[in-house]
This record gives sequence, C-alpha cells and structure tokens, in this order.
Amino acid sequence: MPILTLGINHDSAPIEVRERVAFAPEVMPGALGDARKALDCRELAILSTCNRTEIYGNLEAEPLLHWLAEYHQVPLEQLKGCSYIHSGEEAVRHMMSVACGLDSMVLGEPQILGQIKSAYAVARESGSVGSELHRVFQRVFTVAKKVRTETAIGENPVSVAYAAVSLASRIFTDLKKQTALLIGAGETVELVARHLLDQGIKQLIVANRTLSRAQLLAENFGAEAILLADIPEHLARADIVISSTASQLPILGKGAVESALRKRRHSPMFMVDIAVPRDIESEVGELDDVYLYTVDDLRGVIDEGMRSRERAAEAAREIINVAAAEFTKESRALGAVDTIRSYRQRAQQISGTELERVMLQLDKGEDPRRLLEQLARSLTNKLIHAPTISIKKATAEGDLERLRIAREVVGLDDLADIESEKKHR
Repeated sequence: MPILTLGINHDSAPIEVRERVAFAPEVMPGALGDARKALDCRELAILSTCNRTEIYGNLEAEPLLHWLAEYHQVPLEQLKGCSYIHSGEEAVRHMMSVACGLDSMVLGEPQILGQIKSAYAVARESGSVGSELHRVFQRVFTVAKKVRTETAIGENPVSVAYAAVSLASRIFTDLKKQTALLIGAGETVELVARHLLDQGIKQLIVANRTLSRAQLLAENFGAEAILLADIPEHLARADIVISSTASQLPILGKGAVESALRKRRHSPMFMVDIAVPRDIESEVGELDDVYLYTVDDLRGVIDEGMRSRERAAEAAREIINVAAAEFTKESRALGAVDTIRSYRQRAQQISGTELERVMLQLDKGEDPRRLLEQLARSLTNKLIHAPTISIKKATAEGDLERLRIAREVVGLDDLADIESEKKHR
C-alpha cells in the first residue's frame, strides 16, 4: 500500500475545526497506539501544530477519517468537507512541501521542520515507524535541508511570531514604552520575544505553567518570570499580550481581562492568540478596549512578507518535484527486490533438484553426455513453463499489451533484433 497523507490545515478549515482535531503532546503516544490498533496498521505518524493536523502512514483514507472523527468526536461529514488526502508520490511531495514551509501560512517559515522532526521522533519512540515511513521522513529532511541551503526561502524574517509583533508595532507607535506579557515558553514565544526586543521593547513578562521554564526564557531576554496562576495579578501591567501554549482550555477569560481593564482605567490592550486550541476566550474580543487577533487574523500581515519569498519558493518546488519523483522511482525499484529474490530462489531450487538427480545417475555410471543433454532439456522445460502458460493465456485472450510485456521480460525482442541482424549480413 502506498504512503498516504490525510490532513486539515489553515487553508482547508477554520480555527474552530482545527482546534477540535488537534492532538496535545501528552496524548500523542496514546493516540498513535489507538490508531494503529483501530486501523490495523504498522506505520503511522501524526503531526499536530497550531495550523495543521496531518497523519502519515500505510493507510486507507476512509477508515482513517472514521477513526479521526470518532477519536475527537467530530462529525464525519464535517471532516470530509475540510480535509485533504494525498497518496503515493503526491503524498511524499506534500510532506516535502510542508517541511520546507511551502504549505505554511507563512511561506518558508522554519519552525515547521522542527515540528515534523518532533512528530517523527514521537512516532518512532512509540514503535509506529517502520522501514518505509523511516525512508520517507529521512528523504523529507534531506530535501528540506537542500531547499534551505540552495534557495532564499528562509532569509526574510517572516513568521507568525514576526507577524504578531509587526501588527503590534502598527497599533503602538513606540514599542519602547510598552509592556508585553508573553504566555507560554515554547519556540514561538521565544521568537516573539526576540522580535519584540529587536523593536526596542524594554518590559517583558513571561508566564508559564512551570516557573523554571519561564525563568530560563526570561534570563535570556532580561524579562520577568511568573506562573500562569499569577497572570491576573500582572495582567493590568500589560499593553501587549501574546499567547502560545499547548493548553486544551483557555488561559484568559473575559472576567480576568475586564478586571485588568478597570485597573488600567480602560487603557487599550493589544492581544494576539497564536495557540490552537485558543488560549484567550473569543468573548474577550467583544470588550471595547481590547484588540484581539487570532492566528487567522494574521493573514493580511503575513501576506506582505510572503511576496519576497515567492521566487525562492519556485526554485524550492523544482527541487521537491525532482526529489519526489526520484524517491518514487527508488521505491518502485525496492518493490521489485522481493519479486526478483523469489524468482531467483525458485530457479535455484529447480536447478538444485535437477542437478542432484543427475549426480545420482552419474554415481551409477550412466553416460555423462546423455545426462548433460537431459539436464539441459529438463532445466529449459521447467524454467520456461510458467512464462509459457502466461504467454499462451495472453494470446488466447487477445491481450496484446500483456503479450508485449511478456516478450520484453523474457528477452524475445532482443532475440528478434539479433536474428534480424543475422539475416541482413
């Protein structure tokens, strides 16, 4: 069965659907095991980010859709309406495009490659990566590295994090005077912190579920570290709030923000919720003095930075197309190995049996010349028996294409050329 990719992303589904089919990191090993058992498959990997959920493996699309719908308790028809499916070479090409950032909301963004590597590592640790899926992922990683090295796809600082900070700089004329609260301590929040510092911001607060992780990030950027539970005490200080956690429940509710606004005497707050599922309740956006943006709202900002990467993307697609075709060709060649091995073993078994019979007759003193002639005749008859039956059947059924292939496989076309050359000499 060829490799299959089933996915839901920012282009195919709104955030309300994407957050319902997202897999939290802590449930991923269990989800992989559940899927393998339910679908009776050996190889499977799941990629789940804020913008996409994709499943890779030797699978059939329909049972996989049923499993995903049942696992997340999402209507099957809804999933069918917003999912995409790729198979074979197209699936490999899609994986390569995703890893290179060509399928991202932010063209060429580099974070996705690390997320794919993480998905591969989790699947491998869970025992759901076999030889075929391993080959696919390794080739995907190689192509992604080649694209990064040989094109300018990642040279411009455009990402969801960059877009969030860019939007903040439009709301506030001078970020140096503002205080930013960053919720989460992952790679995206780290990128946000770097971009904010580049914009000259002086006051940063990092909130995380574990204080040690928040402190580690805070030390790198000269920020203040707090726990998630302490956010209500510090929220009124924040002019800018940017959140990106893996929480399955909202971190900030309408009540907490209303309380902070009263303390701020309704000085405006700018909020960007990068997380999927969302960290900030959608009702917060109803407040008069809050400017709340989600991942989907960042599209306009991102589009401006994408234009400079389009030419590099074309070169990247050429690299991917060539690599996907080469991988498919290699996979087909590997697929022939088992057939060739079995055919060789069968021929060796036949020759071994015939040789053993002749050796016994030689030991009895029978004529060697006669035995050699008999051996040659017997080997010829047994080795051509199966091809002969196939050729007769193709001829009787008028299947000219199968007859042509059979002649090519057994080398009759070459023989005909040789005989034709002899006649013309």
